[in-house]
Amino acid sequence: MTLPRFKRILLKLSGEVLMGQGQFGIDPATCERVALEIKAAKDAGHEICLVVGGGNIFRGLAGAAQGIERTTGDYMGMLATVMNALAMQSTLERLGVDTRVQSAVQMDKICEPFIQRRADRHIAKGRVVIFAAGTGNPFFTTDSGAALRAAEMKCDALFKGTSVDGVYDADPKKVATAKRYDSLGYGRVLADNLKVMDAAAVALCRDSNIPIVVFNIREPGNLAAVLRGEGTATIVQNENEYA
Repeated sequence: MTLPRFKRILLKLSGEVLMGQGQFGIDPATCERVALEIKAAKDAGHEICLVVGGGNIFRGLAGAAQGIERTTGDYMGMLATVMNALAMQSTLERLGVDTRVQSAVQMDKICEPFIQRRADRHIAKGRVVIFAAGTGNPFFTTDSGAALRAAEMKCDALFKGTSVDGVYDADPKKVATAKRYDSLGYGRVLADNLKVMDAAAVALCRDSNIPIVVFNIREPGNLAAVLRGEGTATIVQNENEYA
């Protein structure tokens, strides 16, 4: 597929990506592989923001299903995203990439609070900024947090790294005949409930005119390839964009 060149992107990763082949927690080797992908994108001239979910450590909805009060569970999930952010920061800086973590929940001992103008200055100075703790509010997913930060940082696109190479009309892991889309509109995603991101995140990207690019982050080198317009991905955008 051919994509327009995106200068500033927000990369959204699920926490499960950092597990590698494990069932729980953070795999250092996987963190390094992902960090190398981010470094390559930065070295190619892109400005990078990053949001990582917390599902590899704790997921608020799962906790609520087991009896933990929903608000408490969501705050626990936010703390999990901070742990992942710190792990990625440590790995990126070991590779020579200046990185800052900003949290929507203030915790001055370990990271900065989210301040839009400060984050913008970090990026202007060539740093990667990792946004942690979602929106800072319960009942919102890290997808919504990613869409919010992408809008606030005036990103050219939101890249969602997953375990599949785009958006399908059915689960390709379960349905052999599932069809992959090269591109589609936000309205189709919402109307057909295609599970690209949660509905609030998709609607915010639509209203802010931020394309969502869905690609397979588990394939080595794929982020750089998709940014060059050479990889396999699905772009969700307003119907008249890039026509």
